Amino acid sequence: MLLRWTAIPRARKLHSSRDLLSELSARQLIADVTRPDDFAKHLQKIRTIYAGVDPTAKSLHAGHLIPLLCLFHFHIRGHNTLALIGGATGLVGDPSGRAMERSLSEKAQIESNTIELTDSIQQFFSRATEYALNKAPSLTTLARLQVVNNLDWLKELNLLDFLRSTGIHFRVNHMLARDSVKLRMNAHNGITFTEFTYQLLQGYDFYELFRTKGCTIQLGGSDQWGNILSGIDLINKVERDHGGHNEGCFALTTPLLTTSQGEKFGKSAGNAVWLDEKLTSYLDFYQFFLRTADADVEKYLKMFTLLPIEEIDAVVREHKVQPERRLAQKLLAKEVTLMIHRKEGLEAARVATDVLFGTDYSTLRAKDIVKSLANDRRLVLCTEDELLGITLPNIAAKFGLTSSKSTARQLALGNGLYLNNVPQPDVHFKLESSHLIDGQVAILRAGKDTHLILALR
Repeated sequence: MLLRWTAIPRARKLHSSRDLLSELSARQLIADVTRPDDFAKHLQKIRTIYAGVDPTAKSLHAGHLIPLLCLFHFHIRGHNTLALIGGATGLVGDPSGRAMERSLSEKAQIESNTIELTDSIQQFFSRATEYALNKAPSLTTLARLQVVNNLDWLKELNLLDFLRSTGIHFRVNHMLARDSVKLRMNAHNGITFTEFTYQLLQGYDFYELFRTKGCTIQLGGSDQWGNILSGIDLINKVERDHGGHNEGCFALTTPLLTTSQGEKFGKSAGNAVWLDEKLTSYLDFYQFFLRTADADVEKYLKMFTLLPIEEIDAVVREHKVQPERRLAQKLLAKEVTLMIHRKEGLEAARVATDVLFGTDYSTLRAKDIVKSLANDRRLVLCTEDELLGITLPNIAAKFGLTSSKSTARQLALGNGLYLNNVPQPDVHFKLESSHLIDGQVAILRAGKDTHLILALR
């Protein structure tokens, strides 16, 4: 019998008196779960759980954080955790949550993405473990994360054998009843047979991990509910046919998160917020969480950090007294950046924030500025000949801060062209080494928020 998940009253301490499902519920990380009471008893022993990652991109993004952090909560409780990359199913395309068919990805791209994602997932768990140990040093024995690729078992699968061993256990009327299929059936272009079989392949993945690794729990986004149930049904039927003993397998889904404005979480100005600093800079990652709306910040603190619930509640109460101070958002941005990018990334984000949004540059050091903006398009490395002895308006035009020299001069005359946060109205002002921070860096600004950071090579 399938039951919708209901919230469990919060306990007092992080990871001590609160059981795992209660912890996940208190952090709003559960959308649905099968047989909650049986699941809670099941977790009284060490279990194996897996979550899948679609290799359609070469890096994890902010949207992956919810299922990965949910998996991480199992990890720090000592359970065996598996991350499955869909090297095979990525070639088919998951129809879940999509009104239109995905374009089939090239094999070479899927293979390349799989390698990149394996490193990304392992790095996430390594850094999240460091973060967790700083919060709770008593967490000294953590099970090892294993990353697997379903291409390893699906590439050798014979179609006839698959139809006889697996297809025979699936009823088409049940497959048609899945939400992901019904959505596509009602769409103009319908659903292809290739996508229709996706739930069989995902179901087979669960069975393969159950058979070879004793995995009894699958975790996924709420749009994966039907696909996960397909796996449970397959395991139950195969085990029954072979007379095996099965204590039961379980499904757990996380919510598909949207902002209070109804936008999909993990997007900034329509672009994905990546966990790879080469794709999304430390600054932009930090600022993404710093810009969280008041209506969302409490939920995000619970979901995306390991801070105790009681501490979060206290911070939110203080935040509501003076929301303009953005205490909760600053804590959120700090904690998530620390977990994903370590102390170095957090410090780089803070320096870059001071450069672009601060007013006092007296404590800034040139080497820290360059390091903090290393992957930012606003940082330009140049030679002394390109920078020194040249008028500020000409520099602004040459490096693209303004569209032309005349525009830069007009901006300067109106006190709108800044050097190191000081307006420079003299259109004949020439930049010299003494004007640079540590003799190395000049911070130019046009108007309120258009910046250019020039650093000598």
